Amino acid sequence: MSHVQKELSSQPDCWERAAGQAGSHAAALPAPGERVAIVGCGTSWFMAQAVAALREGAGQGETDAFAASEFPSGRAYDRVIALTRSGTTTEVLELLSEVRGKARTTAITGDPRTPVMEAADDLVVLDFADERSVVQTRFATTALTLLRAHFGLHSATVVADARTALADPLPEGLVDCSQFTFLGRGWSVGLAQEAALKMREASLSWTEAYPAMEYRHGPISITTEGTATWMFGDAPVGLDEQVGATGGSWVAGRLDPLAELVRVQRLAVAIADARGLDPDAPRHLTRSVILDEG
Repeated sequence: MSHVQKELSSQPDCWERAAGQAGSHAAALPAPGERVAIVGCGTSWFMAQAVAALREGAGQGETDAFAASEFPSGRAYDRVIALTRSGTTTEVLELLSEVRGKARTTAITGDPRTPVMEAADDLVVLDFADERSVVQTRFATTALTLLRAHFGLHSATVVADARTALADPLPEGLVDCSQFTFLGRGWSVGLAQEAALKMREASLSWTEAYPAMEYRHGPISITTEGTATWMFGDAPVGLDEQVGATGGSWVAGRLDPLAELVRVQRLAVAIADARGLDPDAPRHLTRSVILDEG
């Protein structure tokens, strides 16, 4: 079994543990009313998008999400939260240095032996969710679960759905599809982006992701027989029929959107296996991105 398979299968246990620890980390996490920016790179950026939508949607305060390299330095925030499994990513460390003294900073990381431990004002270490894989799954979803629990938005149903996502068979015929589109609404837009990224990383698949209502403004034109459109959460009325009329496959998101992401992670590994690819050795990727300043 690959590292990816082992780690994605451990997510329900990691989520339970993170949710149980949320109260002990409350001082390092955003208080209601704070103006907050959440930053990350790659997968962590997509989780930041989901977290921002969840927090603001719950009425807990204005919350923005940015790729660390694109943070608008002229904006004022009460707190900047960096999601960084490795604690070594160049853009994240540079940003934390730039905003220190201007905003309270929190790093949520998987490794307590890295530079981010000195770069942030407050720290949350989820070392039990750290990963050996390059195509990473559990740290990001565990960090999201920690914050979701902190906002009062986590429940045991989420974990139960994740166990269902691991146990139930995948929808038939998807391994043979030539293209995948992932759709979300609200906080699940970030998860749809992450689903597309996982499929690219692990299986070199052609994938796209959009807010569900935007899909009909052009992207649906690529949908045809042999493609699949996968919805995270409740779909706009009539969208499934429109996809069916194109000849493409429609996959309804029947579980909590975070658990639905686990189903896609499994599909990515299954497609990689079918294509003779090693998901633990994805093309051109490394566990952490550290830029050479020389």
